Amino acid sequence: MTRHRYAVAGWGVGEILVRDGVLLAHALPSRRRKLSPTAGLPRGGASTPEDTLAAVESQRGDGFVPRLCRRFATHLDGRAVDYDDVPVDESALSDFQRALLAAVRNVRWGDVVTYGGLAALAGRPRAARAAGSFCAGNRFSLVVPCHRVVAAGQGEPYAIGAYGPSGIALKRRLLALEGTLL
Repeated sequence: MTRHRYAVAGWGVGEILVRDGVLLAHALPSRRRKLSPTAGLPRGGASTPEDTLAAVESQRGDGFVPRLCRRFATHLDGRAVDYDDVPVDESALSDFQRALLAAVRNVRWGDVVTYGGLAALAGRPRAARAAGSFCAGNRFSLVVPCHRVVAAGQGEPYAIGAYGPSGIALKRRLLALEGTLL
């Protein structure tokens, strides 16, 4: 498993965990996370170090991690990106959670679905709370776009709903990037 950090202007530093070309986790960029002062410099040694990606690329690599980090930066710049081809670690998921994962990955840029609607797409229309719990524990930010899952509104079509420990302000910011204002 390797940990990689990347910087996105106006957002801060994000972090991903990858093993064998499979995304294990993605933390959205935060201004509190910092890049290593030696990012991008050769560190020597006989073992493969964990990577910290430089804030400014000196070379455009062709590997999974640099491509994915560039896609995150594109997304956070407000340009449509999809992540259909990015494999994520499903090893700890139940069958229903795998169905929720597949359903939310099909919610496209600029679209939203309610927690109940997501549960229905996953085959259990009465499991809105389970869909909410799944989204609250999502460790694949952007790749599994739980920010596009909203609450059913009272008198309005939608309410913002929660966004786990990241909070509603971040959810609104991500939706606004995609042209969805709630």
